Amino acid sequence: MKDRGQDTEPSVDERYTQWKSLVPVLYDWLANHNLVWPSLSCRWGPQLEQATYKNRQRLYLSEQTDGSVPNTLVIANCEVVKPRVAAAEHISQFNEEARSPFVKKYKTIIHPGEVNRIRELPQNSKIVATHTDSPDVLIWDVEAQPNRHAVLGATNSRPDLILTGHQDNAEFALAMCPTEPFVLSGGKDKSVVLWSIHDHISTLAADTGTTKSPGSGGTNSKHASKVGGSADKPIDSPSIGPRGIYQGHNDTVEDVQFCPSSAQEFCSVGDDSCLILWDARVGSTPVVKVEKAHGADIHCVDWNPHDVNFILTGSADATVHMFDRRNLTSGDVGSPVHKFEGHNAAVLCVQWSPDKSSVFGSSAEDGILNIWDHEKVGKKHDSIGSKMPNFPPGLFFRHAGHRDKVVDFHWNASDPWTIVSVSDDCESTGGGGTLQIWRMIDLIYRPEEEVLAELDKFKSHILTCSS
Repeated sequence: MKDRGQDTEPSVDERYTQWKSLVPVLYDWLANHNLVWPSLSCRWGPQLEQATYKNRQRLYLSEQTDGSVPNTLVIANCEVVKPRVAAAEHISQFNEEARSPFVKKYKTIIHPGEVNRIRELPQNSKIVATHTDSPDVLIWDVEAQPNRHAVLGATNSRPDLILTGHQDNAEFALAMCPTEPFVLSGGKDKSVVLWSIHDHISTLAADTGTTKSPGSGGTNSKHASKVGGSADKPIDSPSIGPRGIYQGHNDTVEDVQFCPSSAQEFCSVGDDSCLILWDARVGSTPVVKVEKAHGADIHCVDWNPHDVNFILTGSADATVHMFDRRNLTSGDVGSPVHKFEGHNAAVLCVQWSPDKSSVFGSSAEDGILNIWDHEKVGKKHDSIGSKMPNFPPGLFFRHAGHRDKVVDFHWNASDPWTIVSVSDDCESTGGGGTLQIWRMIDLIYRPEEEVLAELDKFKSHILTCSS
């Protein structure tokens, strides 16, 4: 993290070597897991058990293959080492080419098409939604789904429910509502589509203990042939239509997000550089449409769960913008509260911390995952900013462990400073991907006085060691 001033940017390998040497100093824990196939999405699932030194937790991933074997949705079990347990020398001794002993595959679902995005249902985290290169959203009960062996020619697993309503492929924009079992999606048809899983007659999780098939609900099964994927007669998957379709974008909708406090309010961003706020109670037209929220395509959006006035957007212009919805104006160039400039390539993912209202992460095609605190912007005691004038305001941690574009990451709500991140390494290493689960050392984010008091206790010990 040292400041290079006007020097040229280091190569990926130089940056990575430097990062690896700093792992014992900067991280409390890190697990590096080599993936045979890239994963475009990674999400934490429910915590399964707690033990003295580590907790076990579900992890949802995907495998985006070259077609020699089927695309899959992977349910893994992950051992999350508790804070201040791992020894520094152990966390730095990983092998890039190896899989981590902390991540174990639990179940494989053969997915019809590649998995572009995974989202878990907050009310029932064993229900997940996936986006693929099709107009439909697929809903899976990952506990009830059979474990499949992903071999060439294997038939696709059958979704528990299909959400229809898009007129063209909906590949990335996908969100689950924190307060109701609602699903939101956006696609190439320039539409934002809203469903309620309650509209499915049989509730998904209710009959997991019986032999009743997912297709036996009294809902529409016309999409069976699309998903069956075998030469035999396809088995029906029930499908439901939308509660609402919202039109206001002029190009592909890239990301959507619910307001954390309301199932009726949501926002969307797209390749038209617009940020749009919607309210289902007032109809299907935008409430506010910020025409030029960025100077390029907007890839991602997140709404602050602790303070619903703040919305983050990440763009192909390599910046993250923070908007205050109290002062958004329709039509003109959007005026963000702050622009965060710490990437040098397209920003692919932004997410607020579940723990601290002013903290968020952003990941980009430059292979960096930045952690920011917007409260540090403009503060005199932004110590990094004062010591390093070229360091962007508000940035306080750079995770440089990936060697190619960081396509997704997810804060762990059960262990708030633990993050899972995935990179698609096809361009740099010729294949596969890297999954990392990591937690920065708490001395970095705890209050300064507290940290200094703790370090003071160790001062004499450190002096003795260094002499």
